[in-house]
Amino acid sequence: MLRRLVARTYWACSRWTLSGERAPDRPSVLIGAPHTSNWDFVLMLAISWWYGIDIRWLGKKSLFSGWRGPLMRKLGGIPVDRADPSRVVGEVVERIRAGEVFGLVVTPDGTRGGNEYWKSGFYRIARETGMPVTLGFVDRTTMTTGLGPTFELTGDVPADMDRIRAFYADKSGLRPELRTEPRLRDERA
Repeated sequence: MLRRLVARTYWACSRWTLSGERAPDRPSVLIGAPHTSNWDFVLMLAISWWYGIDIRWLGKKSLFSGWRGPLMRKLGGIPVDRADPSRVVGEVVERIRAGEVFGLVVTPDGTRGGNEYWKSGFYRIARETGMPVTLGFVDRTTMTTGLGPTFELTGDVPADMDRIRAFYADKSGLRPELRTEPRLRDERA
């Protein structure tokens, strides 16, 4: 209830407009892209709290040190050790298979700096758990943010990524110069 009130207040005062599609009707892997600013985190919380989505999100391990640790975990954070990022995929899959129900927010373009490729963990998690993917977005050119379509990945990586690229083609992120084109290092099926 408090989260919904905070979200309602945020959207009433924000320059940003919440738009797009409705929240998915079941837990999904929510892609947060383009991820170009720390403000993306605030927008993600405001979106999920508005829609009442119970989320978990992946964040670098250093965000969870000291006094921030309990707060970040309370907000749904799961620390990722960048020295062994592949381990987190297995941990998330295991949590879901154990019956934990949540939407998982992933920023596959990685850190807020422009990268050459997206990280493929979101794809592997969605395929291994059977969760659909929901395309979340931030677009500074229109000052809109929200959720796009939710769909099942087919396993045809190039076709799935073409669909994702088409959705994000006109989304700039808060800092367009740091936007990473949605593509995986290896898109061979």
